[in-house]
Amino acid sequence: MLALEAEAGAHALAVDIRTLIAWLSHDVLALVGPSRDIRNEMFDFIVAELGRRESVDPRRIRPVRVALQNQRDDLLAFTGVLDDKLATIAHAHQLPEHIVRAVCVLHRKPSTSPSYWQGWNRLRARMGCQFHAVFDAVAQAMAQTPRSSVLVENLNSRLCNYFTLRRQLGGSYLDLLQFFLNHRCFMRSRVLESVGKSPTQLMTSRDHPHWLTLLGLGPLQPQRA
Repeated sequence: MLALEAEAGAHALAVDIRTLIAWLSHDVLALVGPSRDIRNEMFDFIVAELGRRESVDPRRIRPVRVALQNQRDDLLAFTGVLDDKLATIAHAHQLPEHIVRAVCVLHRKPSTSPSYWQGWNRLRARMGCQFHAVFDAVAQAMAQTPRSSVLVENLNSRLCNYFTLRRQLGGSYLDLLQFFLNHRCFMRSRVLESVGKSPTQLMTSRDHPHWLTLLGLGPLQPQRA
């Protein structure tokens, strides 16, 4: 009997955790969503609910709860950027901000769904000839608003291979790694103009010698056959 109760409790806990994480991923940390103030409230609610269940499995739940609680402002920084951009679009087209946000939320739905086209027709009827311009402006604003979680994942994926090469990380090694990554040319990129150029070249629009030459090791020698 006790075993059945323990199994039922573990199952209920797993369901609760999955629900909270789904809310966090889909409604709070997703690019398309409510304003930052609402996301802050939702984020705090999720963290509080994790805290209420922490005593059941502190080894696994506490680290997640603490990490989320300490990083809330960083994780949600992108929402303030997006809110400002949507407010600018609303002001430029003399529209209420909630209408522009509705256009943003429309991007969340798959374009093959009936609800997408129902929302499309409803917003187009509301805005008239401005709709397409607002729709394109919102799409561009979203494309230019990177989420901090995505940046962290991208940065971690780039750095982890270098960190595994050393047992200890000092300031000199990190400085060298920063220099290398800033001056190493991209071998491939979704943006074709970035291929063959380094982050420094892209940021300054200037060419520079190979990064080994910049370190004072002399010009590169041609490869021998």
